[in-house]
Amino acid sequence: MPESVFLHGRTVRLEPLAERHIEALAAASAEDRSSYAFTPVPHGIEATATYVADALAAQRAGRALPFATVRAADGLVVGSTRFCDLDYWQGPVIWPPAPRGPVGDPMSAIPDAVEIGATWLSPSAQGTGINTEAKWLMLAHAFDTWGVRRVSMRADARNTRSRAAIERLGAVLDGVHRAHTRGLDGLVRGTAFYSILEEEWPVLRDRLEQRVCAPQPLLAELRPLISA
Repeated sequence: MPESVFLHGRTVRLEPLAERHIEALAAASAEDRSSYAFTPVPHGIEATATYVADALAAQRAGRALPFATVRAADGLVVGSTRFCDLDYWQGPVIWPPAPRGPVGDPMSAIPDAVEIGATWLSPSAQGTGINTEAKWLMLAHAFDTWGVRRVSMRADARNTRSRAAIERLGAVLDGVHRAHTRGLDGLVRGTAFYSILEEEWPVLRDRLEQRVCAPQPLLAELRPLISA
């Protein structure tokens, strides 16, 4: 699985998620929970400790690479995000296709496709440019450092704000899986699946870089991308 990395930007840095982030994450998630209707966000120290433990277990299993989202200006933890569903295409062709782990040394392997998800921000960090830059950093790492072929994202089909944010990134709607799973409200929900391909990234990279590097008053901020 890929090694943990620090991703640094002007307004945000993404730190490898660790137990030391539990208290700060719990404080961030407690600000105002009204924006989390479609997204699983831990509430309280105990729930946050479980959240971090589960994320780290997924990392050890080679299924995820989780981050704490930190505001660069003051070092405050304001949320979390992760690479998930890491998929490796090396080795013999298998049929039918299915997600597979790395061939060879798992500590030096890099994925061929990945999903960005489990993203949430505290209300005070939403609309500040942090989410835009965090997505730019993660996409750049996936495509430019790992050399992945595809980055995927998903959202509850009812979550119009999240879907609009994904689309403003330039991701293409692959389709909606109807009656895909149960939502946080217990109702059966559809899931909208999006993707960005390797050949699409250069143009999207330039557009996102312009947004991220624009003077703050002119920043075309993407509203917080909350994936489920």
